[in-house]
Amino acid sequence: MHRFASPDAATIEEADGRPTVTLSATRSLADLPVAGLTRRRVALLLGAVVASWVILLFAHQVGQAGEAAARVEAMQQANATRQATVAALEGELALVGQRAYVAQQARQYRLGTAKEIPFSLAADAPALASDAPGSAGMKLGRLADRPSPVESWLRLLFGPGGDPSDAGGAGG
Repeated sequence: MHRFASPDAATIEEADGRPTVTLSATRSLADLPVAGLTRRRVALLLGAVVASWVILLFAHQVGQAGEAAARVEAMQQANATRQATVAALEGELALVGQRAYVAQQARQYRLGTAKEIPFSLAADAPALASDAPGSAGMKLGRLADRPSPVESWLRLLFGPGGDPSDAGGAGG
């Protein structure tokens, strides 16, 4: 059923004995549906907008929680690194506080005891032989081919003998 702007908008005419209703073209704007929007559709549209807004906020919160978890993991790794650094520095501090370390460092400035004779190697000093005592070429616990103490004294007193294994010997 249509509502008309005025009661005079409709006219009834009789043609061929039957009444014919002619409607006027003037209607009010309030009678026209606005793009098919009813209260129910507006409520559904508003509900959809609110629901999508809540979903977007929830997704944003989930993203922030993931970022926060990544930051926590990075901070934990940084803390572990710092703890290792602190432990190493505490160990170094304990070493530096020892009397033997202080004495060794004092020798660098020629502040050793009166019995010590300070020395240094020349810059152009040759490298040690590979079999020199204390060098890396000598294995720990290896028995060196040493002459007996008597042979050492004899060699010292009389010089190298005529031993064929002694290449630098003058005797023989």
